[in-house]
Amino acid sequence: MAHKTITISEEAYRSLARLKSGKESFTDAILRLTSQRGTASSLLEFLQNLPASEELAQNVETSMERMRKNKLQRVALG
Repeated sequence: MAHKTITISEEAYRSLARLKSGKESFTDAILRLTSQRGTASSLLEFLQNLPASEELAQNVETSMERMRKNKLQRVALG
């Protein structure tokens, strides 16, 4: 298997290290996280690893309200 060297910030390294599971390698963690990109489960997992934040909670609630409102406004044409 070929290997590549990448440079990331200390902040990115610490963030990725927190998201690793048990003895999972950084490669395995990156593959797991990127393969689930865009899924509800990956978003939930990401949010569960963040510290509690009133601002984040409010932003999520606002986004959910907007989504509900947009669904109600959709009209089937044709």
